[in-house]
Amino acid sequence: GLRPFGATFLVFADYMRPPMRLAALMKLPVIYVMTHDSIFVGEDGPTHQPVEQIASMRIIPNLRVLRPGDAEETNEAWLMALERTDGPTVLALTRQNLTVYPKHDGAWKAKCRRGAYVVRDCDGKPDVVVVAAGSEVELALEGATKSGKKVRVVSMISRELFEAQDAAFRETVIPKGVRVVVAEAGVSSGWEGIASSKEDILCIDRFGESGPAKALAAHFGFDAGTMAALISK
Repeated sequence: GLRPFGATFLVFADYMRPPMRLAALMKLPVIYVMTHDSIFVGEDGPTHQPVEQIASMRIIPNLRVLRPGDAEETNEAWLMALERTDGPTVLALTRQNLTVYPKHDGAWKAKCRRGAYVVRDCDGKPDVVVVAAGSEVELALEGATKSGKKVRVVSMISRELFEAQDAAFRETVIPKGVRVVVAEAGVSSGWEGIASSKEDILCIDRFGESGPAKALAAHFGFDAGTMAALISK
């Protein structure tokens, strides 16, 4: 009836890598709650702003990384972590507050357990599918509204879980023949197989800067205007 867990800043996953790897190797159901998951840590600066850590955890076999986009998804992520008994799970959470957004898919809780679901849809075939993780789902929704395009927004709570699904399910989320844009405030490594091209990836392949979160968003182009412009290309 006991479940081991630990919590710290995501950037300190670098120090946690050996025990996390061993937990994955030994199939131990440890839960790692990793907060302050992006450059939006703000004034603490690049030493405390993770950019490559999520990618480095995603490549550890049997370590499940969940990056929920709002409080409701976070609740489901916690349940997913508790339900798992054959290995460790990471919950990557933000420092900043996030809006709880309406979910288009009534079965979104079940779809989370398969890695991704449609948050917002459009009439007919979309012009663009925006795949986002964590806090960038909110950004994708704002950008989609401003773009003037027919946009489907997907919350990918776990890229590895999604990629492990059968092709039929994946195509219900990301249809074939549609341009796919990806948004995540971290390195682009691993997203190349989902985005239509490297030009369709909004990520951060460099260290952060010290400053208020809103100023950093503008500096790195993680704002609704930039997102809308990328969607509208």
